Amino acid sequence: MTTQEIAARLTALCKEGKYEQAQKELYAADAKSIEPAHSQGLQTVEGLENIIKKGDIFQSMVEEMHGGYVSDALVGGNHISLAMGMDVTMKGMGRMKMDEIVVYEVKDGKIVKEQFFY
Repeated sequence: MTTQEIAARLTALCKEGKYEQAQKELYAADAKSIEPAHSQGLQTVEGLENIIKKGDIFQSMVEEMHGGYVSDALVGGNHISLAMGMDVTMKGMGRMKMDEIVVYEVKDGKIVKEQFFY
């Protein structure tokens, strides 16, 4: 798949809330997921299995999802960026709105890195 094709599929799956399916379908086995240094509860991990586990950890922290959005993708060379946000009640933290930019790097037809900015 080209970077543009990956961007289209990634965006479609994320807009449907199918993040794990996107990871299994589009990510390389040795992909890396990078969180900002100030992130709370989530860490930078390597490997698709660990990225999926990180998603499960995040979901376990959610008490209730009230809504969210995923932007259309911007593609530049072998990079994809998406703006994402959610209105969520986190366990023990109350309701909050979260917004982030995610930048994905594509190599050999697979996502090899995702990096979160928030």
